[in-house]
Amino acid sequence: MEPPWGTLVKNLIIAIDGPSGAGKGTLARTLAERLGYRHVDTGAMYRAVAWKAAHEGVPLDDDHAVATVAARAKLDQQDGRITIDGHDVTRAIRTPEIDKAAAAVAKLPHVRSVLVDRQRELGADGGVVMEGRDIGTVVFPGADVKIYLDAAAEERARRRASDQAHTGGQQASLANVQRDLVARDATDSTRAVAPLSVATDAVYVDTTSMPIEAVVDHAMRLVHKKLQSS
Repeated sequence: MEPPWGTLVKNLIIAIDGPSGAGKGTLARTLAERLGYRHVDTGAMYRAVAWKAAHEGVPLDDDHAVATVAARAKLDQQDGRITIDGHDVTRAIRTPEIDKAAAAVAKLPHVRSVLVDRQRELGADGGVVMEGRDIGTVVFPGADVKIYLDAAAEERARRRASDQAHTGGQQASLANVQRDLVARDATDSTRAVAPLSVATDAVYVDTTSMPIEAVVDHAMRLVHKKLQSS
């Protein structure tokens, strides 16, 4: 279906940032579908590289070695699935173990440099909704629309605990999930390279009490406003 605002829609770069469980993935996927955009989940890229490095026995604190893995890896995202060097790792990278591995890998400067370059290539022509933790601050500081999603830790933990994609279908302890989320928040917010932060020109949205439909509607209004001002 042709997007309601014509070909202009295809030119925008939309950056969605925020911590785990805030709703980035759902919003980014929905916006991309409605606008006819490409959806890029940058967190999945770090997860896939962490999975590949661990699979090859590469120490996850060895910046140069993991960066070499990232540089030579063939990464692909299509229809909600992610592959690395031909391996479908869509489910394998959504585990608590890979959560921790990805957080460790994401702190490495050379790894970030390799993946940020790839992310910029993917979004260079616009027509993209890119989600992550540093899209509006580092990857595309000039993005046309920047949205930072957040929510109370308790609510984010509840969402994550009920998401079978992250629990592997196993019953997850809400307290443990919240503890891990808070730890990941601290790691992401204090890392030396590209820490999680709100871009000065981003629209901050607290999704704690917002149904996803309301979040999407709000984001679509921001996109429409940007198109009208173009």
